[in-house]
Amino acid sequence: MTRMIQSNAVSFQYLHTTEAFLKDININVNKGECILICGASGSGKSTYSRILNGISPAYIEGELSGEHFTADLRAGESEIEEYVPKVGSVFQNPKTQHFTVDAMSELAFPLENTGVDPEIIREKIIEKSEALEVDHLLDRNLFEMSGGEKQQIAFVAANMLEPIILILDEVTSNLDQEAIERIRNMVLKLKATGQTIIIFEHRLAWTRGIVDRYLLFDDGKIKKEWSADEFNQLTNDQLHDLGLRSMDLDAHREQIQLKLKASNNSANAKLSTKNLAVGYLDHKVLNNLDLSFNAGEVTGLLGPNGTGKSTLANTLSGLQESITGQILWDNKVVSKKELIQKSYLVMQDMNYQLFSDSVENEILLGAKHPEYLDDLLNALNLSEFRDRHPMSLSEGQKQRVVIASALLSGKEIIIFDEPTSGLDYEHMERFGNLLSDLKKSKNVIIVITHDEELASKWCDSIIQLKK
Repeated sequence: MTRMIQSNAVSFQYLHTTEAFLKDININVNKGECILICGASGSGKSTYSRILNGISPAYIEGELSGEHFTADLRAGESEIEEYVPKVGSVFQNPKTQHFTVDAMSELAFPLENTGVDPEIIREKIIEKSEALEVDHLLDRNLFEMSGGEKQQIAFVAANMLEPIILILDEVTSNLDQEAIERIRNMVLKLKATGQTIIIFEHRLAWTRGIVDRYLLFDDGKIKKEWSADEFNQLTNDQLHDLGLRSMDLDAHREQIQLKLKASNNSANAKLSTKNLAVGYLDHKVLNNLDLSFNAGEVTGLLGPNGTGKSTLANTLSGLQESITGQILWDNKVVSKKELIQKSYLVMQDMNYQLFSDSVENEILLGAKHPEYLDDLLNALNLSEFRDRHPMSLSEGQKQRVVIASALLSGKEIIIFDEPTSGLDYEHMERFGNLLSDLKKSKNVIIVITHDEELASKWCDSIIQLKK
């Protein structure tokens, strides 16, 4: 069989660091294989993905030892431009890889960039969009799409040049179950064409029946390798012991249904809404909302991408005006200004909320309870990064920094928008335990999530929003 990826004793150390992030990696991947690389945040997965697609050491510099080939391109010697037609990449946040404002232009962009004739570009767009079932999105503005729709366009754009290798880096972390199923179908179709696919992922359940081999990274090394059959026989408890998420979500889904049935409006709610409509003057996203949120409880806010969960969060935190209706605190109507003073919103894209030059300063910015800094750094596994610049951290680490800021803020309403999107099992558990501690302060806690493990285990009640 044709070997598409070959790593022989590969180690990699970033500039200005004292320790290698990858240590003696040996991996061989044949044409048409689909492998999944899993492991805790900081285990070296992202570093290895950057070597696969040529970003390191060409762009993100460091010292590479051993030898690595992606297709026939040698890491450290081949130019990054040589990777473009051979390796496609899709990342966790589709916003980071959009270059235009509408779907048609986005799919045309990689072809235009390589000088393809306009007529052929049009044919390719139709061919690829129909094959991967996104042709209904071609006339849409990217800024008006849901997260799942944006990710689908990013997925197709990465395949417009027909790369022989596709790298998927946490592509489902912000997606609902329906959107994940669409991504899964796309992967299956591409695998059937013989494309080699490398998946880096925390959420494992959707990969059953797609992946041929699973590799576990730990501290920059390959700790374990399984065939698909071997991995599928592992129980959830065995996966958790390895620091991995559940493969079988049935029990979590049953628990969510029980919490949905038990959820009810409370006359004693601390925060509530009455006939609330949210959205924009020309487009109401949600109408007639009568919701209740009790102090000292965690309320999960679930629903498909595009239902308006983030819009509702922005409105409840005072960042966005409601269209009609009322928001009440202790049964008294509160203004937008009062909501801003009471609320802390941890956004889905945490990069918008990082301002300081170190993790410690970031967490202490506006903190009401700075005396708990050390305890919180330990609880969120951030102590070793306290002097690092927040923007130098991984997405999961950045997420934990903003969560820490929220927990020290002393605000009465704390809203988390997809707080575990980039978190591994251990850090999901740590976050869940912090939610339990936060309830003791009688805060109103709202968690917007697609994470069924988080919702089933740590949400006291669940509100399901529908389109």
